[in-house]
Amino acid sequence: MEKNTNEKNFFDIPMIPDTQYMKADIYEDKTRYNIDIDLPGFKKENIKVIYENGYLTVNAIKEELKELKDNYIRRERFYGEVKRNFYIGEKQEAEIKATYKDGILNISFPKEENNKKNSKIIKVE
Repeated sequence: MEKNTNEKNFFDIPMIPDTQYMKADIYEDKTRYNIDIDLPGFKKENIKVIYENGYLTVNAIKEELKELKDNYIRRERFYGEVKRNFYIGEKQEAEIKATYKDGILNISFPKEENNKKNSKIIKVE
């Protein structure tokens, strides 16, 4: 019997590309912006949030299991490092808050204050 080459085998299904990691939702409330980032399976101590020059950089590492089996046919679970940047503008570092719960990293920071109080109208001559 000849094998149908159009049939998909379990082992032929493509793996998930790296772009599937660190999906984020960005939303706002009255005073703050929030970023929720999916990081399931990561340990809190392996997640770093760095603020520098107006950018938030989120870096997370998932360590590989110590006991590896030699008889894997396919491995789809992710192990390694992921990184993503978000431009948030100039902020006071102390006002940026980050929490990690149930596989979701939440980062919040204040909205920019309205600078109209400090603006001056310049007379055009």
